[in-house]
Amino acid sequence: MSIRDVVKGSGAGSGRWFDKSVFFLIIASLLAMSLSTLHQLPPAWKSALAVCEIVIVVLFTIEYALRIIAAEHKWSFIRSFYGIVDLVAILPFYLSLLSVGIDLRAVRGLRLLRVFRLFEIARYSTAVTRLMNAVKYARNEALVFLFATLVLLYIAALGIHHFEHEAQPEKFESVFHSLWWAVVTLTTVGYGDAYPVTVGGRIFTFIILLCGMGIVAVPAGLVATGMSRAAEEDDRRRRAGRPEGDG
Repeated sequence: MSIRDVVKGSGAGSGRWFDKSVFFLIIASLLAMSLSTLHQLPPAWKSALAVCEIVIVVLFTIEYALRIIAAEHKWSFIRSFYGIVDLVAILPFYLSLLSVGIDLRAVRGLRLLRVFRLFEIARYSTAVTRLMNAVKYARNEALVFLFATLVLLYIAALGIHHFEHEAQPEKFESVFHSLWWAVVTLTTVGYGDAYPVTVGGRIFTFIILLCGMGIVAVPAGLVATGMSRAAEEDDRRRRAGRPEGDG
């Protein structure tokens, strides 16, 4: 049995063992990262978590190297989504080792990149893979929707600035200041830190809120359509005898 069979999971026993081991390693990594944020931990626990992080990074590095070795087109794998995720998951640790003469606060910020290990779980989850395929199928529609949303945001900011600038010059000083109101209103969050007081502003806000309901609903429809297409694609692959998620 070759390394490729084990890493890609095509090996009956070893492949499944490899996938499960990496999956639980990701969970352990995220748990250790969460525990390290507790400031009341005893020194012994902090030392144990530091050692755990080193061991996990070493194992992730070995996994990354094995995946490069097993890839038929190595450079294509390195540039792929999972190749980048695998690299970013281990990169902060090695950058921290080179932090001599560098502000450590900036290096600590790189630790946030470890959250990319969450994306590795998708490699072992059929449901998550199907969701990612659904997003891929709906990407063109999503780009059109994103552009329309940005246009609507600008119109909302421009409109509320027109109605409220004179009444509340400190909150709606310019269109750029009004963009925050436009964002929280279109997303129906409404923090309440800025709200209209004029009649025209309130009527305009009512119209924007109606548009905001559509903005919340449209992405769900796009993903649902994509999920349907992904399910049909999975069925075709199974009928053709191809593994789900291949290609």
